[in-house]
Formats: sequence, structure tokens, C-alpha cells
Amino acid sequence: MSADELVIPRESLQIASVDRREVLRYLGHREQELTSEFEALLDETIARCLNVATPRMALRSFALANTESAAAVNDAAYGTTATAGEPAALRLVGSQLELVGCDIAKHLAGADRVVLMAVTTGNAIDQELRRLSFGNSLEQLVFDAAATALVERVADVAEARVRDWAASMQRFTSWRFSPGYGDLPLETQRLLLASLDATRQLGITLTDSLLMAPTKSVSAIMGVHAVPQSGMASSCSICSLFEFCTQRLQGRTCCG
Repeated sequence: MSADELVIPRESLQIASVDRREVLRYLGHREQELTSEFEALLDETIARCLNVATPRMALRSFALANTESAAAVNDAAYGTTATAGEPAALRLVGSQLELVGCDIAKHLAGADRVVLMAVTTGNAIDQELRRLSFGNSLEQLVFDAAATALVERVADVAEARVRDWAASMQRFTSWRFSPGYGDLPLETQRLLLASLDATRQLGITLTDSLLMAPTKSVSAIMGVHAVPQSGMASSCSICSLFEFCTQRLQGRTCCG
């Protein structure tokens, strides 16, 4: 594998904590005062979620096959050509996946490579959610929120790994963009997961409605660019990836 390739077929991750504030946010908390009983339930449920989860990730980089038409794709995405609103599909070298839509064209404008990612917290989370559905509905709700916060944290670890790899080549990344965002079809899930061999490596499958199982799974696309991208954190102190970033420990930053 050359230095400009990133291939992680499967890696297990150790996640020791989730942010209680994120769990409360997913519960719709609006600064209401919490009872001591609920505080205890919250902490106990988060601990159980971390205990039963088996976080894993897969990452792989691909060159864009049609970088020579990147300017036209970008112009079309921003509505400056006769074919505005219908940018050409972005094709990946070594994958059957094609990325279609104005929003993904804008997101990847100027990129010459992309990284596909998939992460999951594992089947045991779904099994625990099913078990709780026959009992205490509040406990199930809290566990679901904790699991959602956890899978986003796993995705943060994966994104940080991509940024570290890009920085090793003096490159920058865009934030993660998932199928179903904007006008990127949810159908994109099929070939994205196939490109990562995610069913065999991570146990992720798709339902007929294109939802992932295990349910607490995330797939996404990131662009690799020569210059810093807008929309990224402007300083390390406000970056959601702060805890998992190795660049700051080396005195570097990915925000340019």
C-alpha cells in the first residue's frame, strides 16, 4: 500500500465514554432540572451501553476517476453552466460507486480523492434495545440516545483517523457526508458498503428500505483536498475530534 492510500478493512475500537450532554440532547433535554433518580439511570444506562457495544470501523480511499472534469462538475453544482443542476456523476477508481447530485458535487469540489467510511456499534446494542422494548420504556429511550451518541463518537474516531492520514501528506479533508444528505440518494448506501466489504468485515447489512443493520451504524464520504475546506472547525478548542486527534500532539493543525 502506497502512502497516498488508506485501507483499513476492519478495526475494533475502544470507546471509554460518551458526552452526557450529547445523550441529553438526543433525549430532547432543554436544561430542565434532572432528578437524582434520572441522573442515576442516565449514568447506569450509558455505562451499560459502553459495556455491550463492539465499536468497529472500516476506511478506504479512492482516487476520483474524472478529476479532469472537476471544474465542470463544480460549475454545474453551483449553477454556472448550461447543465446547471445536473452535475456529472463522480466516479471512483476501483469501485462501482458513482456519486450523484449537486450537494455531493459541491462537497467534493476540488478534491482528487475520497475516503469512504463505515462504523458500527455492533449487534449487541440492537439486542439490548429489543430486550428493553419489553420493559421500561424510559430506560429504552435513554439507552437508544446513549447508543446514538456512541455511534457518532465512533464516527468521530474514524474521521480523526482520516484527517491524520491526510495531514501526513500535507492535505486537508472535508467533513463526513452521508447517503441521504441533501440530494445524494440513499441508494448510494449499497455500493458504498460494498466498496468497503462492510457486510463481511463489519456485519452491516441493508434492509429493503436501505436502512443499516445494526441500526447504530454510520456510513459517510470525505473529500481529500490540497487546501483547507470551509465549514471545518476554525480552532482545535472547538473541534469535535479534539480528543481523538494526534496532529495537535505533534504541534500541527488540520484547519490551516
